[in-house]
Amino acid sequence: MWMGLDVLTLARAQFAFTISFHIVLPAFSIGLASYLAVLEFLDLRTGKSEYRKLFDYWKKIFAVVFGMGVVSGLVMSYEFGTNWSVFSDKAGPVIGPLMGYEVFSAFFLEAGFLGVMLFGRERVGPRLHFFATLMVATGTLVSATWILMANSWMQTPQGFEINAAGQFIPTDWWKVMFTPSFPYRLVHMVLAAYLTTALVVGGVGAFHVLRHKGGEPASRRMLSMAMWMATLVAPIQIIAGDLHGLNTLEYQPAKVAAMEGDYETRAGQPLILFGIPDDEAEMMRYTIEIPRLGSLILTHSVDGVVKGLKDFPKDKRPNASIVFWSFRLMVGIGFAIFGLGLWSLYLRWRGKLYATPLFLWAAAVMTPAGFIAVLAGWVTTEVGRQPYTVYGFLLTKDSLSPVPAPLVGFSLLAFVLTYFVVFGAGALYIARLFFAGPEVDVPALDEGPLRSASMSGEGGNHA
Repeated sequence: MWMGLDVLTLARAQFAFTISFHIVLPAFSIGLASYLAVLEFLDLRTGKSEYRKLFDYWKKIFAVVFGMGVVSGLVMSYEFGTNWSVFSDKAGPVIGPLMGYEVFSAFFLEAGFLGVMLFGRERVGPRLHFFATLMVATGTLVSATWILMANSWMQTPQGFEINAAGQFIPTDWWKVMFTPSFPYRLVHMVLAAYLTTALVVGGVGAFHVLRHKGGEPASRRMLSMAMWMATLVAPIQIIAGDLHGLNTLEYQPAKVAAMEGDYETRAGQPLILFGIPDDEAEMMRYTIEIPRLGSLILTHSVDGVVKGLKDFPKDKRPNASIVFWSFRLMVGIGFAIFGLGLWSLYLRWRGKLYATPLFLWAAAVMTPAGFIAVLAGWVTTEVGRQPYTVYGFLLTKDSLSPVPAPLVGFSLLAFVLTYFVVFGAGALYIARLFFAGPEVDVPALDEGPLRSASMSGEGGNHA
């Protein structure tokens, strides 16, 4: 024990803290990389200056986000060895190769072309530069594919056998890679990344349209492109989320029961809009519900039978309170994005997209909403999988390293302090760029690094 907390709680808290920082960065990188590719394509195709200006502006932000994402991901790799070595030993024959393929294919692709994208515009032709941007965008998507393959295997494991040492030994790599939940997770996550980026781009654009009373062409272009993304992709995401939920009901029914707040198994399950789960009493308190709608959504029948949490042993259930509320937070933000997209469509039709302060403030306020939704979705997925690391086969408490609680506690404190200093600096720099906006000229990355006057001996000229 350390400060009243056992080693399992501390190790889970440490992993939750580090992955919470990490997961929003790749989500932003995936969306930004694709956005940069679109901007450069439009620049080449139309020659309009605002596309070039926007590319140069968001390229700087992408560079910072990508760097922080790589560093925060490396930390998690070490945690598998320090706090979760038993999991690494048992699941390593499956997870290790998938992570290796991710580094070999995606990271090499990203790192190989990132330098050309950031610094090579004046050194290579425009088409080769665009090709480099496309490769960086492709690399982020390939990386997400491998990571979600590994996570999907942990959620819906198949294609393996367990040897005498308790290790998961792959017997069919196609089944390992393409688990039943993988396509749903991949689509849901990539769409979430695009919507998250759209909210940030749209929020920054809206802020500068408000700030400059109508905005410059680049700010208006940002807002317009982001709102098209919200309008077109949000409804697709709602459909994808529904299909993902049906898949989860088939393979992880306890998670769905926690998401819905259902303790009882019954036909004609209501949809609980609000309630307070009470795991001790095994009931929902103060519910506001719509009769039979839960069964209709989950079984496509108003009389469909949906399993409740009481159908599962107490020690094999996820924490209903956390999963219930994180799921509602994610879904609530999803519908808010959908509403924002419809609102923008109406204003666009009325010719008032850039002249409605209430809408512009709403878009600006929703800038971080995508990150919150991604985190809430991750909590729903990962807490809903508990008490397993490999669903149905390896318990979380049996995945721990034999380390004392004080060591995990002190390393958790070290992570908290380091992350707030290092990533806080990065976040402040990005916030400064957001506030400056694309209309302010800041040194382009293509100009290369700066040397001080004393170092260059050139009277303070930038080399």
